[in-house]
Amino acid sequence: MRKYEVMYIIRPDIEQEAVQAAVEKFQGIISNGGEITKHDVQGKRRLAYEIKKFRDGVFVLVNFTAEPAVVTELERIMKISDEVIRYLITNDVA
Repeated sequence: MRKYEVMYIIRPDIEQEAVQAAVEKFQGIISNGGEITKHDVQGKRRLAYEIKKFRDGVFVLVNFTAEPAVVTELERIMKISDEVIRYLITNDVA
């Protein structure tokens, strides 16, 4: 199992319940084959530049350990999710 970190930005124009549902969906994917070590919903923030015509976004940071197959599935789901504006999955070396 390897350590990973994922930061994703959720659209600011959706309801709080939809944000919570999206966060739980991604937690479920990670928990299916890995273990979440840290989860932090950082709230709505201003973006440095406009992404998909949005100036704000809800930032979520998750540290987890998992097999590479879990990361591949998480990336696949994030690509097709309408609520995610941008995401980045990295190996956590710390």
